[in-house]
Amino acid sequence: MKEIVIFTDLDGTLLSVTNYSFEPAIEAISELKKRNIPLIICSSKTRAEIQFYRKKLENHHPFVSENGGGIFIEKGYFNETELPLSYEKIDEFLLIKLGAEYNKLRLALNKLKQKGYKIKGFGDMSIEELSKLTGLSKQEALLAKQREFDEPFIFEDKKTENISQLFQCIEKMKFKYTIGNFYHIIGNSDKGKAVQILKRLYRKKFGDIITIGLGDSRNDLEMLQKMDYPVVVQKPDGKYEESLTMLKGVILSDGIGPQGWNITILKLLNKL
Repeated sequence: MKEIVIFTDLDGTLLSVTNYSFEPAIEAISELKKRNIPLIICSSKTRAEIQFYRKKLENHHPFVSENGGGIFIEKGYFNETELPLSYEKIDEFLLIKLGAEYNKLRLALNKLKQKGYKIKGFGDMSIEELSKLTGLSKQEALLAKQREFDEPFIFEDKKTENISQLFQCIEKMKFKYTIGNFYHIIGNSDKGKAVQILKRLYRKKFGDIITIGLGDSRNDLEMLQKMDYPVVVQKPDGKYEESLTMLKGVILSDGIGPQGWNITILKLLNKL
């Protein structure tokens, strides 16, 4: 029998966009724990933020931070001899780095400002500003500023042609961008690359696996492309991210954020 492995985004998916709660998904989360099904967080959030939620979820499985920038695996979870050759030991984790160094992303953002683009990154904001912008508590805003591989930013110019020019400049500088609740500048990494590495490790651990992935935004596309069962949860307005709805075998959740997450996971667990 194939083992199930689940990958999930956080903001707008497992967490509500209004209060960052996963309470509506408790029933499905409890069922995963009963069945010992790994739940891997794959988010644009920082390591510090994800650890905050992993503690609340009592989750000890690997996780992917900052849009695929880093894979964090608790020591002893996998056989270290089966990990990629380059990894680091940091605190209680083994870290596989895939993303660019944060200081290089900040330098790139400053160069874009010098070119006249009206952008402001999380690194430019105070704790108070970031809290007001995101709805995060000041404690969580502090965690959101502890960045390693990804810099979210806002772009005050809403003209389509100027946004396109900004994206072209980012690509000319040999960086990538993603679009979620904010714009992000990242290195040559994405959630899909991180997921592929973890899938290989789980196959070595379990043999054949069935993968389920859940997301709501454009930056979840590469992750969902690697899933046997890609799930797109509804946004607060009841709509789905259009770029995700064309995925092969896509499942559109019957519910917004964690409510839809809960309904869809329970249905799939009964089916598989």
